[in-house]
Amino acid sequence: MALVKSRMVELGSRAFEFELLDAVSGKKVSLAQGRKATLVMFICNHCPYVKHLFDGLVKLGQDYQGDDTKIYAISSNDVVNYPQDSPEKMKELALELGFNFPYLYDETQEVAKSYGAECTPDFFLYNDKLELAYRGQFDDSSPGKDIAITGRDIRAALDALLSENSPLSEQTPSMGCSIKWS
Repeated sequence: MALVKSRMVELGSRAFEFELLDAVSGKKVSLAQGRKATLVMFICNHCPYVKHLFDGLVKLGQDYQGDDTKIYAISSNDVVNYPQDSPEKMKELALELGFNFPYLYDETQEVAKSYGAECTPDFFLYNDKLELAYRGQFDDSSPGKDIAITGRDIRAALDALLSENSPLSEQTPSMGCSIKWS
């Protein structure tokens, strides 16, 4: 497994519209407008960097999902070579962990490419105009590090947007496994 860092897409970039299958409900989900904060997370089932954050992602969803915030998790991995990331396995995992946000399947990988996602996990946080306000790490923790999972970085960015401030412009790239391209 090669360690990859996020691309650090330019702040202010617009979010890309999408309509993807929610692995849990089986329904199509589109990017919603009109929220103070919209978080798009590229994750998958098998990456150890994502697995490390599962409890933190669940807690983040519990703490921030509401009228002012929308959270989406997207898996864009090639399921032919990585069947553990299939929609069926995504549904199993989302139900087991209790995700309260949609877990979307990007079969064509076009959404990941449009967002400039490079790794799992990769986080993109947008303001009320769907302009990129934060892209970077969840926190300083990673597998093998003796650092508690707090979500400090992503929570600080969310809190800033929800209080109508801008997140700090100094942001640390996320890192993890590369997205498994077809």
